[in-house]
Amino acid sequence: MMKFATRSTPLLTTAMVLSCVTTPAAAQTVTPLAEARLRWEHVEQQGLPQDSDAVTVRVRTGVQVSEGRWSALAQAQGNLAIVPRYFDGLHGAATLRPLVADPQSIGIYRAQLRYADPRLAVTAGRQVIQLDDERFVGAGTIRNNGQSFDAIRVEWTPVAKVKADVSYVWSVRTVNGIDGRGARPRSIGGNTVLANLGWETPIGRLTGFAYLVDEDEAAVQGYRLSSQTYGGRFAGTRKVGVAKLSYQLSYARQSDYHRNPNRYTADYKLADAGLDFGGPRVGAGYEVLGASDGTPLASFQTPLSSIFKFQGWADKLTTTPPDGVRDLYGSAGWGWQAIGPAKAVSLTAVYHRFESDRLIRHYGNEIDLLATAKFGRTTAAVRYAGYRADRLFTDTRKVWLQLDWAL
Repeated sequence: MMKFATRSTPLLTTAMVLSCVTTPAAAQTVTPLAEARLRWEHVEQQGLPQDSDAVTVRVRTGVQVSEGRWSALAQAQGNLAIVPRYFDGLHGAATLRPLVADPQSIGIYRAQLRYADPRLAVTAGRQVIQLDDERFVGAGTIRNNGQSFDAIRVEWTPVAKVKADVSYVWSVRTVNGIDGRGARPRSIGGNTVLANLGWETPIGRLTGFAYLVDEDEAAVQGYRLSSQTYGGRFAGTRKVGVAKLSYQLSYARQSDYHRNPNRYTADYKLADAGLDFGGPRVGAGYEVLGASDGTPLASFQTPLSSIFKFQGWADKLTTTPPDGVRDLYGSAGWGWQAIGPAKAVSLTAVYHRFESDRLIRHYGNEIDLLATAKFGRTTAAVRYAGYRADRLFTDTRKVWLQLDWAL
């Protein structure tokens, strides 16, 4: 059952301030915000007696008011389970059905004040933060409740093509919704700093980053997800004959931070390239989340990322195993601008081979398939993920049918 918090919080104070500053005036621009999602997610997992079937409706609505360089935004979200035959992480038994991490919830998704001029932007309050490809910091958009941050964010462009992006985060609002508790809390407090410095070069964007993640909740892995990560990333595109070549290279080193009782260092490596021929496209990559000595949670972790985008859609590797993971993957697809009434039609297939970083053992393989198309303001998607286990986890299959509408 959903419960509503009654305790006064800084966020409620922020929301009240927003309600005051968003009174329409002649010089203001008022932009309504509305979006909806209808989804069926089906999961079969070997070893569990029942499958999961989750039919959910997610609605977000709000308003943004702008005047000159200032803006205020407030947006609420609610998630309703029409068919609740699934384990949402909070209700039901994990020994009966597979996890679909979309618990019913209602609450404030974003509530922020923002100042922006051509060189400086400052955003304060509950907000979405997506850095680079979201490998380390993202919005978790696949889950209905999403992930947002109670934070102050400063984006500064001191000179052309150079941008500093620094956030102080005091609370991470998780995908677990308002009933979140224990190891799956509603929010995770701490003093987290996210610093990102990027330079647009003629051949791509070069980024250096420092992410000091303080997950100061004992129930969340006993503080073992607190880490400090320093690294760099280079990503760009260029024309090669009739094709567009895209490429990424990244390296980072992570170690324990703040109250983390583990003492470890682990490396992250990524090399990725793709070719788009204006219809057909192919790509390949190799990603490594390294291990230390095999101690649980002493491997490279990314608790603030949009993890679904990486290492397969079956969600088997949302937490990096003690021996790390090496992901060798390849993709192929085709895109069309339009097929009849359908616009931006896309077909994609991805294959992953997973191995441990330490001791080099084969974990398993995964095949992911995706078809998407737009019909006016609605995007339709059909998605499949199939994980074939070898030495880690169990065979798992997932199917999604999804409609997204946005104003």
